[in-house]
Amino acid sequence: MSDVTRQIVAPGVTLTCANTDKFKTGCMSVNLITGLDRKTAAMSALLPRALRRGGARHPDMRAVADALDELYGARIEPIVRKKGEMHCVGFFADFIDDDFLPRGENVLEKTASLLGELLLMPCTRGGLLLHDYVEGERVNLINDIRAGINDKRVYALDRLLENMCSDEAFGTNRLGGEAAARAVTAKALTRHYQRLISESRIEIFYCGAAEQERVASALTDALSSLPGRGGGETGSDVKLSPPSSGPRRFTEALDVQQGKLAVGFRLGECMKAPNYPALMVFNAVFGGSVTSKLFLNVRERLSLCYYAASSVEKHKGIMTVSSGVDFSKFDDALGEIYAQLDAVAAGDISDWELISAKRAVITSVKSAMDRPAGLEDLYFDHAVASIKFAPDELAALADSVTREEVASIASGVRADTEYFLTGESA
Repeated sequence: MSDVTRQIVAPGVTLTCANTDKFKTGCMSVNLITGLDRKTAAMSALLPRALRRGGARHPDMRAVADALDELYGARIEPIVRKKGEMHCVGFFADFIDDDFLPRGENVLEKTASLLGELLLMPCTRGGLLLHDYVEGERVNLINDIRAGINDKRVYALDRLLENMCSDEAFGTNRLGGEAAARAVTAKALTRHYQRLISESRIEIFYCGAAEQERVASALTDALSSLPGRGGGETGSDVKLSPPSSGPRRFTEALDVQQGKLAVGFRLGECMKAPNYPALMVFNAVFGGSVTSKLFLNVRERLSLCYYAASSVEKHKGIMTVSSGVDFSKFDDALGEIYAQLDAVAAGDISDWELISAKRAVITSVKSAMDRPAGLEDLYFDHAVASIKFAPDELAALADSVTREEVASIASGVRADTEYFLTGESA
């Protein structure tokens, strides 16, 4: 695996550098990490979009595009991520590695410089972000929020979490709400930008063939105008059990031909000292792989649904199950989902199921490590979760997870919320 180092390059700014000659392209991300908040989520999501419109030396999208073309087609794109109750916004850049270019090109330094310009030297008028840029991206953001309903599988999961975590920050969509997006002004966004840039924890990731010292130097120069850091750490409030004695149920009717069933669970006591490899294997055994109990039993053997899969949000201690179901089979499918979780908790896991789950986890991690962007996502996820071992170590540890560890995690999982998306005439 690549040589990975972490170092503080400025107060509150940490660089993770994965030095490898495995790829022909390099990548770099700069992430401002703040607490997820319903009041400011839309502004945080809008900010990198507006900043991407242009900087002091490249004042519009055409000038930015021309600069990127001169860097052999490099890209810089806004990123907005939700990791537990942390809102992570910034830029992701990828570019051809200097080893494949004529000597002296220094695409790394030039890309870092452009990225720093867009982040720290935005176009302003009268001290405010440009109204036209903010307004244009505000409209685009509203359209993206509205488009969330088009993918009913994703929509059902979003609605599940909104209801399940209605009194928690985690219930907030990563893009914020439409009403909040409508209210954003250039003045409000400028104030929010100033607060984020001076208070947020900043995580930077680089993957490529350049030495760590060169990367750190390039970023130090690019971020030289970064203001002094303030503020504190952000994190997630992990609830170990549901707030009520039994799962709450929410039903919504839309013009759909196929029902969507989504169930939210609290992972329980295992989140006091999370065993992340065991969590990943548990999820693969239960519903996170094509050899899982949900897939092979609820979908294949009993034909109760069109799909059934589980996913773990390790930053928040939540597991969700998503399923496509005929309206008449909601209760049967739900009952069998619970039955399969009970089977895992009872240790009813064959050797074949356990081995297949481990292989699914290992394959997933290793396939992500075969792409610069995949490595960036893995290492960023680990940095935010404060996981102490590298992704390749995670894969190795997954291979040693026992049946008893998987069953122990399952035994502490409790259903919190059930969400049915049904047809208007069902």
